[in-house]
Parts: sequence; structure tokens; C-alpha cells
Amino acid sequence: MALRATWKGHIKLAELTFPVALYAGATTSKRVSFHVLNRKTGHRVHRQYIDEQTEKPVEKEEQVKGYEIDDDRFVILEPDEIAEAVPESDKTLRIEAFIDCPQVDTVYFDKPYFIAPSGSIATDPFSLLREGMRRKKVAALARAVLFRRVRTVMLRAQGPGLVAHTLNFYYEVRSAEEVFKDIPEIKIEGEMLDLAKHIIDTKKGEFNPRDFDDRYDEALAELVKAKMEGREIKAPKRPKEEKVTSLLEALRQSAGATKAKPPAPSKRRKASSEKRRKAS
Repeated sequence: MALRATWKGHIKLAELTFPVALYAGATTSKRVSFHVLNRKTGHRVHRQYIDEQTEKPVEKEEQVKGYEIDDDRFVILEPDEIAEAVPESDKTLRIEAFIDCPQVDTVYFDKPYFIAPSGSIATDPFSLLREGMRRKKVAALARAVLFRRVRTVMLRAQGPGLVAHTLNFYYEVRSAEEVFKDIPEIKIEGEMLDLAKHIIDTKKGEFNPRDFDDRYDEALAELVKAKMEGREIKAPKRPKEEKVTSLLEALRQSAGATKAKPPAPSKRRKASSEKRRKAS
């Protein structure tokens, strides 16, 4: 079954315009999902909007959006007023700048998409843009109305196509400095640092998304299967937690668990140990 495009439009770079299709780069459709049921009847239940004062259901045609300006004071917005205020999409991704990829902090990344040429007429200009970006090792910043909002989109060359990320707005990203401001400056050196570097070296690997499984979804799928088959549901064994008296001891135990030769003491620590031995 062919993938369905979530958006179709054009990429515009200066006077160059060509049609493209946008495809969702990630999906949650394979996750285990549930319906809410009435325990007594087994029937599905549905949500209702209830008036908090009268406690009566409010039908869909009577529901409007309201912006709270004070306690229990709202500005009411009708659906047609909201529709008129939303920027109208001309289905165009306008490239405004080319940047070095590392300039964009990953905290700004929102949702991933794939972009492909739409129709044979777009193949040549699409390939030209992709190869130009690849050779110059740059990403493109574009603007478009996507899903009723003006969004900034970062495009990068990937294989024969382009991968895109919608970017969070600056006011949506929290300040890292504000979060980290209370972390004290601690000087780490000596055996602890050597052990930490040793553990990192023995744990080096490469990123392969297939290596990471969704244990929550797998556990739910197994639970559903067991109930369907009438099997006894056994709770998984919890790993035994061992108390560690200090950070240094925890590092020593971790280094030993790697089954690799622990790091040799650094020359500086060796010399200081020799000095202390002679002094005593």
C-alpha cells in the first residue's frame, strides 16, 4: 500500500518553483491502543462536554472557544472568526536561508517529515536543490502554513530525498540556563574520572534504532495475548537493587562489571602516591 502524503504543495527558491509531497516521518499507529469501555456492559463509552454550572451536556453546535482574560471572564470566538484570523495557505514552502546544520539546537526539532518530488516535472529541480545542499553541507530554512499554522521548517538532504523537521518557536523552548543554574561547579579528577572514562570507552557503540525496543508496548501486547488465551499472567521479576556506599565504589563496581581491565593509574596520581609513600 502506497504511503499517503500528509501535505502537497511547492518548494520555492527565488524564481525556482516545483511541486513536492510531504510525508509523516514517524507514526504511532503500531503502538498498542485501548478503548474505554463500560465495565458492566462491555460497551464503548464516549466523552461529553458538561456545563460546569448546570452540569448538563452541551451539544457540539452550542460549543464555542473562549480566551480567558480574568477569573471566569472570557472573550468568545466564533468558528468563522477563528477561520478568518488563521493565515491562508498558498501551499508553498518558501526557502529563506541556507545554514550549517549544527547551528540548530536539537531542542528546536518538532516533528519529522520526508519530502519527495511530486510528479516527473519536479524531479530535475528537486534533485538540483538536494545535490546543491549536499555538496555545500547546508540545511535550508523555509516557511509555510502547515496544518493551519505558520511554521518554520528545516530541510536536509538525505539519500535521494529531503528530510524535514518543523521547528519549535523560540518561546516554546525553555531556557537551558534557567534549568541548569542551580547545578554546582564540581571539579572531577583522579581515579573517579579515570574510571568514568574507562566505562565510557568499554560501552562505545553505534546508533541503530532497531536495537531499542518499546518494552511498554511489548508488555501490553503480551498481556492482551495472555488474557485472550486464558493463560496465567505472571508479574515480571524486578531486578534486585544493591546498595552502594559511595560514588567511587559504584564506579569501581561498574568498571568491574564490564569484564575489562580497569584503567591504570595516571602518571600524576602514581607520582603523588610515591611521594606519600616516601614521606611516611
